[in-house]
Amino acid sequence: MLIQTRQLEKIVDTSEGRLQILHPIDIDIAAGETVAIVGASGSGKSTLLSLLAGLDLASQGQVSIDNVNLSDLDEEQRAHLRAEKVGFIFQSFLLIPSLSALENVMLPAELAGHRDAEREARELLSKVGLSDRLTHYPNQLSGGEQQRVAIARAFIGKPQILFADEPTGNLDSVTGAKVEDLLFEINQDANTTLVMVTHDNQLAQRCQRILRMDGGHLQEEQRDVA
Repeated sequence: MLIQTRQLEKIVDTSEGRLQILHPIDIDIAAGETVAIVGASGSGKSTLLSLLAGLDLASQGQVSIDNVNLSDLDEEQRAHLRAEKVGFIFQSFLLIPSLSALENVMLPAELAGHRDAEREARELLSKVGLSDRLTHYPNQLSGGEQQRVAIARAFIGKPQILFADEPTGNLDSVTGAKVEDLLFEINQDANTTLVMVTHDNQLAQRCQRILRMDGGHLQEEQRDVA
């Protein structure tokens, strides 16, 4: 399994006492799978995504990526693992305002020491339909264009795993649908494992598996077999 959790829990201390955000969770996600995590606001789905990506640490239990237990790594080692194996797409795009579209996409590849970072970035921006926007800055791009830049940036490192947190949450329905199509098309071409948090049921239905969070508990939804 590419991603595994065993008895994964998240507990935080608040002014009113200890709050259990995630109850013990066991997940197995194979390479190449597409998985949606759904649930009401506050159900724990974004917390779970952060733990799976190694952006946050569990209170109990473990997360493994490619047979590496994240709790055995320090922050620098976890960052290195993310740089090697993981791509991210966020609801708020998180592009660097002072960099052009091309420079935003190139940055992860340059940090990883890719010699062909610019060529790779140009190819990906062409694939997402932005070859005429290379020199535009984020504030010169629409929301849909910014998210397409973010998709190109996420894939430039050829990640094994792509974590997406509400990737169409800030987009109107028409633009969101176009971005969805693009995301799944590139993901399929790259055979990347996709783990996505979404409140959009139609988007979730496009994934092979749906995991539903409810009050910190996780349950897999049974899919109808045609």
